Amino acid sequence: MRQTVIAYYRVSTARQGRSGLGLEAQRAAVEAYAASVGAVIAAEFTEIESGRRDDRVELAKALQACRVHRALLVIAKLDRLARNAAFLLSLRDAGIEFVAADMPSANRMTVGIMAVVAEEEARAISARTKAALAAAKARGVVLGGDRGGLADNVRAQGRERSAAVRSGVADKRASDLRSVIAEIEASGAKSLRAVAAALNERGIPSARGGRWSAQTVSELRERLSV
Repeated sequence: MRQTVIAYYRVSTARQGRSGLGLEAQRAAVEAYAASVGAVIAAEFTEIESGRRDDRVELAKALQACRVHRALLVIAKLDRLARNAAFLLSLRDAGIEFVAADMPSANRMTVGIMAVVAEEEARAISARTKAALAAAKARGVVLGGDRGGLADNVRAQGRERSAAVRSGVADKRASDLRSVIAEIEASGAKSLRAVAAALNERGIPSARGGRWSAQTVSELRERLSV
């Protein structure tokens, strides 16, 4: 199965948007990248907005399309997406993989950024742990011996945060699919099996990336009802 990609273009002014200035070059770059990896462009979104703002409607639509189709977000140039690392990191929580056509290794760079953030978080946890131990010692608590429970608590907290992120991504994709399910049911598909067949016909993958079944549709409905 060919890889599916979603294209996102950004121009800074309405004049650029109307004239196509810069837009044609971005589209050519994305199309060239898609052709080089044998991918199909499922949808294109164009934003006329300043790169310094994070509340971009078309980008939100592009991310939604990526979640629905489990697709890769492709941009022409890295600076077209954002000019700050904080916004790039938000893609992690959105559960979206992206690549810049002019710098295909850019996704590795963001992983490096995330590693720096994780390192800082680990440093903060270590500092808090040392502060807690110092406070306990000041209160007269005898330190030493097996403190494995503290490490276990830190690991448990990490697992909880990771599970929360995964659950949030799943909830977001389920929400994205709500209107698709409503449209399918409005067309006359009422049973779980019929809805699954319609989703498969549309080429929309299930949560695990495979084909839909009555069971996976049921699980989706349960998540939507929560």
